[in-house]
Amino acid sequence: MIRYKAIISYDGTLFAGFQRQPSMRSVQGELEKTLQRLNSGEQVQVHGAGRTDSGVHAYGQVIHFDLPQDRDLEKLRFAFDTQTPDDIDVVSVEKVSSDFHARYNKHLKTYEFLVDNGRPKNPMMRHYATPFPYELDIEKMAEAIKDLVGEHDFTGFTASGTSVVNKVRTITRAEVSYDEKSHLITFTFTGTGFLYKQVRNMVGTLLKIGNNRMPVSQIKTVLETKDRQLAGPTASGQGLYLREISYHDEMTKGD
Repeated sequence: MIRYKAIISYDGTLFAGFQRQPSMRSVQGELEKTLQRLNSGEQVQVHGAGRTDSGVHAYGQVIHFDLPQDRDLEKLRFAFDTQTPDDIDVVSVEKVSSDFHARYNKHLKTYEFLVDNGRPKNPMMRHYATPFPYELDIEKMAEAIKDLVGEHDFTGFTASGTSVVNKVRTITRAEVSYDEKSHLITFTFTGTGFLYKQVRNMVGTLLKIGNNRMPVSQIKTVLETKDRQLAGPTASGQGLYLREISYHDEMTKGD
């Protein structure tokens, strides 16, 4: 068997999430249906680097899968791309070693979260940015977001009911920017991994801070107390994008 790694992008609007689900449309399910057709009807299992929720988008999701044949990479990418639905794009395909695993190999993930701060909100962005048509202090959010950088226990930013025991994660980059022309605010987070709804909960807290309904120190308070009730609400999923995944061997090339 030959193992292939692919980078895919998708519009998450009409998906119930990345993970295959019974009787619901998923990114994994659509990819596996396409690969089955390309593999003479034989089933092919797709493994993703991470799961995205309903409505969440991706520019750089990474998957891997095995095929019995050694395929021409561009022909495989083209066939894979053109036979998947229009809301999925196959950006690249490459061969990797048989021990590569999209999820378990060490990597960094980068997420972006878009907020439409326009008044009135832009209807064209309703599936691609979370509307927040209220006054926001960008400088306060820029100051507060710095407290997320580093290794922390993110229990206070985790959705209730998660089964993950170890909630310590490392964030290497946390930034916020504002585009005056489009009225879009972009939050960017890079880290070793993120807990269920962690990014959306961090954004919800930062928006409360920017709206002067929480102090700038609230991020520190939530991290120290590990109390979810002290964080902001969960921001809606349509503003979230899986931007990029960088694997350890890619990050160290040239060192």
